[in-house]
Amino acid sequence: MIQTIGRAARNASGRAILYADKVTGSMQRAMDETARRREKQIAYNKEHGITPKTINKKVADILEGAYGAAAINARKAGKLDKVAEEAAEYETMAPDLVAKKIAQLEKRMYQHAQDLEFEEAAAVRDEIERIREYSLGLKSVVN
Repeated sequence: MIQTIGRAARNASGRAILYADKVTGSMQRAMDETARRREKQIAYNKEHGITPKTINKKVADILEGAYGAAAINARKAGKLDKVAEEAAEYETMAPDLVAKKIAQLEKRMYQHAQDLEFEEAAAVRDEIERIREYSLGLKSVVN
């Protein structure tokens, strides 16, 4: 709860609205901690002459963070045009080959995760989902 309220507080017009029949202990502690942090931040800003202001970013800047540098570079290099070709390839692949491909990718994904290479693991996970969707017509219910 404290983290969620804190994220809202980072935006100039951000607010956290807590709905409940009564204020619980955890709600009160979260509100008290938020107030304490706010007072501390205001004092720090005043002491150092800081005027908080909201950062304005272009949509492209925001998307770059969401997709990661690898996807942005691939898009710039035109590598994402291969998605349609991959879709056709997976649709015509025999079911046993699809299963084998997925097993190989899952092994690679787990290895990336074990090596703390989470972006690579996520990319492999996404590829597995694409294969399942294209070859088997399955969409994952877990995102």
